Amino acid sequence: MKQKIVLFLTLFLLVSCSVTKPISSGSVVTAYGITNESLITQSLFSDNQATISEENIQKILEGSFSLPSKLRIAIVKLESKQYQQRYYWTNEEYLKTQQSYLDLLSERLKSSQRVEKVSIIPDILLSNNPTFVNIRESAVRTQADVVAVYSINSEIYTKYKVFTSTDIKAFATTQFILLDVKTGLIPFSATITKDYQSQKLKIDLDDREAINRVKNEAVLLTLNEIGIQIIDFLDSEKK
Repeated sequence: MKQKIVLFLTLFLLVSCSVTKPISSGSVVTAYGITNESLITQSLFSDNQATISEENIQKILEGSFSLPSKLRIAIVKLESKQYQQRYYWTNEEYLKTQQSYLDLLSERLKSSQRVEKVSIIPDILLSNNPTFVNIRESAVRTQADVVAVYSINSEIYTKYKVFTSTDIKAFATTQFILLDVKTGLIPFSATITKDYQSQKLKIDLDDREAINRVKNEAVLLTLNEIGIQIIDFLDSEKK
């Protein structure tokens, strides 16, 4: 009986002397060490429906987020492919104009010291009506950190004159977002509207060419302004 009592007391002392180290509920132990639990490091959106739960809404609104210090950017231009193929697919002037837009935006992005690479996501990787899920998956295949998505809309207004050349005025609006591939969040967005006015010049073969030139100038103004704003954002966000 005495031996049982001694054995019980010994076990009790061993258990009492063991130390349990608590882990704070406000931190998470990862392969990179202890990180803040509110730090958003992955997408909280449902990939199937691109929706988000009430719980994840709170996590996003209360959490913190920052882009990588070095960025690989992929560019996507949103446009109806049916419209493009029907009216412009064989139009050399249109294709050159679209390329000039991409060149200007790429040039502006590359001017940031944070940008290591700028690429264009091919149309064959995108659906006819791309969703954020489709764009994000396509960006993953190109190993991009963020996607620069933009859409352009332009309109022409003409004022006819009897004895002088007709005034041609174009308004262009470019919508732009920067989509983080890892989290699905949008750290930067902008909508820029610019106008440009001119008349038919000697270099214009006809009125249609003059109109296209004026529209093109208005669009380039919007893209240039977006380029300035995105560079300011990237420089200010850099720690």
